[in-house]
Amino acid sequence: MKKIGFLSFGHWSSSPYSKARSASDTLLQSIELAVAAEELGADGAYFRVHHFAQQLASPFPLLAAAGARTSRIELGTGVIDMRYENPLYMAEDAGAADLIAGGRLQLGISRGSPEQVIDGWRYFGHEPAEGETEADMARRHAEVFLKVLEGEGFAQPNPRPMFPNPPGLLRLEPHSPGLRQRIWWGSSSNATAKWAAGLGMHLMSSTLKDDENGKPFHVQQAEQIAAYRQAWKEAGHEGEPRVSVSRSIMPIVNETDRAYFGHERTSSDQIGFIDATTRAIFGRTYAAEPDVLVKELAGDEAIAAADTLLLTVPSQLGVDYNAHLLSSVLTHVAPALGWR
Repeated sequence: MKKIGFLSFGHWSSSPYSKARSASDTLLQSIELAVAAEELGADGAYFRVHHFAQQLASPFPLLAAAGARTSRIELGTGVIDMRYENPLYMAEDAGAADLIAGGRLQLGISRGSPEQVIDGWRYFGHEPAEGETEADMARRHAEVFLKVLEGEGFAQPNPRPMFPNPPGLLRLEPHSPGLRQRIWWGSSSNATAKWAAGLGMHLMSSTLKDDENGKPFHVQQAEQIAAYRQAWKEAGHEGEPRVSVSRSIMPIVNETDRAYFGHERTSSDQIGFIDATTRAIFGRTYAAEPDVLVKELAGDEAIAAADTLLLTVPSQLGVDYNAHLLSSVLTHVAPALGWR
């Protein structure tokens, strides 16, 4: 059995062919897709975060709204770029959204990916400390975020407060118990996967990974998962960590599917550079009739190793079509692979 959810980047476009033509369209349709996914029996609704782009950005209003409209499905991010975040204010937002959702948030955070502007986090008031890189700053923000989510008091109370204080040091409010145990780290390298395991975060691995040995994408990703789980064990954490992988899986069950994705049948891994020095490998798109998909996906070692599969969805095609894609995977593919 696997948990199966969707991951939306939340693109919108003024193109006449797009069903999401504004930020309002994307936000409202994201909520409706979460509702539809829950009704279909999917397990998760996850949203990507990008700044300075016509995509989803501030996730917590969206997560809170989706939480108020649903009752069972997990709600998460994949991922929040911690270079941009004030970790204390983020902890307040996350606590509020998690309480509204009844403790269903699964927050993916990370050091982020290349953005639309140069050093965009500077516009948000963040600067690396002396001797830090921007990645170091993101990890520092993450560690502060994890600490305050524990709910321990750390702030000295005012001796003459506006309202009476409880005894001792004060913590951030609202505090949502258990949220600290539902934080994931989006990792593109084996080293940061091990670092995340040491801090007790779950692992979120996407359709992109640092190309560390030239092997096929799914093999490198499976090796990353194995290294992460070993590091978790060595750190002495209780319980089993969760691991998610993201995939573009497009079952072709009608002529509309064929028109949209038939050209992806011969998709393969791609190599590129996410910055001047980091060589990356990008996973293929799986697009074919269900019986073909079942055979192809059975050989994906990373999917086999993960407990959670996030299906990337083309947000500009609208709620109805994306619900159809989810239904096709849940109905025609997942049972044959033992995921359901």
